Amino acid sequence: MSDRPYHHGDLRRAILGAALDVIAADGPSALSLRDLARRAGVSHAAPAHHFRDRTGLLTAIAAEGFGLLAAATAEASDLKDAGVRYVRFAREHPAHFQVMFAPDLLRADDLELTTARTLAGDALRAAVAPVRPEDHGTDARLAGVAAWSLAHGFATLLLSHNLDDAVGGRDPEEIFRTLAGLLFRSS
Repeated sequence: MSDRPYHHGDLRRAILGAALDVIAADGPSALSLRDLARRAGVSHAAPAHHFRDRTGLLTAIAAEGFGLLAAATAEASDLKDAGVRYVRFAREHPAHFQVMFAPDLLRADDLELTTARTLAGDALRAAVAPVRPEDHGTDARLAGVAAWSLAHGFATLLLSHNLDDAVGGRDPEEIFRTLAGLLFRSS
């Protein structure tokens, strides 16, 4: 007889939560379904019922992350605000952020992932739409790439502590607003 509970209230959520903790601490390469099952107090085979395999788990994390990103940026008032929300999302959900942009870890054709990725992309494109790229001598798509590159690059450098000296004790969101203002005057 085992001390483990036979039923788990929300095993899917428990496994996702444990996986996010592992990723935040040690990166996605440290994930093991067997270890996550142990942490959740269930049999080693139980996570496979929800995620099939490690790739399925990482895909579910990425899909959830893109959904959270879409929600975080959907109500942005302008391009700078969308960028600030993007950076805030990365700071508040570093494990999601790390997995979302690692396509080699994900099932690219997963419907939940592609739907959430599209929603997030639509929210970000809506924020870029008011920018008049012709004022900068470029097309709208390249303006979107520039805006995304700035927000994503800043968030990545911030999370990897490469900006610790530059940011110091200042608010990273205010620093991002300043950077965005340097590149996107009309937003």
